[in-house]
Amino acid sequence: MHAWRVFRPGPPGTRKFELRNEPVPDVAGGDLLLRVLACGVCRTDLHVVEGDLPVHRGGVVPGHEVVGEVAALGPHVTGFTPGDRVGAAWLRGTCGECRYCRRGAENLCPDSRYTGWDDDGGYARFTTVPAAYAHRLPGGYSVTELAPLLCAGIIGYRALRRSELPRGGRLGIYGFGASAHLAAQVALAEGATVHVMTRSNRARQLALDLGATSAGDAEDPAPEPLDAAILFAPSGDLVPPALAALDRGGTLAVAGIHLTDVPALHYQRHLFQERTLRSVTSATRRDAREFLGFAAEHPLRVVTTEYALDQADQALADLAAGRVRGAAVLRP
Repeated sequence: MHAWRVFRPGPPGTRKFELRNEPVPDVAGGDLLLRVLACGVCRTDLHVVEGDLPVHRGGVVPGHEVVGEVAALGPHVTGFTPGDRVGAAWLRGTCGECRYCRRGAENLCPDSRYTGWDDDGGYARFTTVPAAYAHRLPGGYSVTELAPLLCAGIIGYRALRRSELPRGGRLGIYGFGASAHLAAQVALAEGATVHVMTRSNRARQLALDLGATSAGDAEDPAPEPLDAAILFAPSGDLVPPALAALDRGGTLAVAGIHLTDVPALHYQRHLFQERTLRSVTSATRRDAREFLGFAAEHPLRVVTTEYALDQADQALADLAAGRVRGAAVLRP
């Protein structure tokens, strides 16, 4: 089979990111072997390939928005049969015993493992996933549309909940890519007013097409005080203006796994009057179930740009340059 591996992370021209031909992985224990039907290209993959996130395992296969067909089952697997369509997401394993796991915060487990970072992901024709972390997928979507739901959708959903947006409230979204365009639709379905701030003209138009009340440049002030905001762009420079845009008691949730340095904050302007700054770390399987259930009941418009598997490096370059409309997806 063909699979992309990160042998030396770095910017274009310096990294060793190669497409190789190798055997189909073995399946054992409680794992499923998946024939990859589609794999989303996430900004986290870009961070892994470029070295912003040090790889946890040399030569790892990236990709954690995997839509696959079960090709084989490990001897300890129950509840799945060959031919089932399932998803593999970012969270791949937790200890199940630590105080975080016991209180329902498995995303904070110190022994957590991640697809495409600790273990091989979906930039390949086949991959494996622990059956306990495989997700049932909603109907009504193509495999290309399903792929972004498995990280962009799930993490956007968690970020929206972390922002504590009141029903019918005013939400600001900074950056408008794969995750943001799905989180915005959840907020809109729940009655929110959505304002988008992003550098891309194409993304601003998409935001308006999806129902946003306004769409301005990333540096523009929000048109009205915000009850909540989500920062999807990996730019720490946007944290102060996003906090300043919040109304009293508002919350800013930072959705990315990697962020450039945050400038100094001014207490009175950015945090006083009980404004809150929160991070978002991965997501739990409960988040995934809730979001995928929402997607089953509320048809989402999933905007994608397709690439062949051998175009993964180009897809990452386009993502870095802001040339992708919606979400990039690899089709083996």
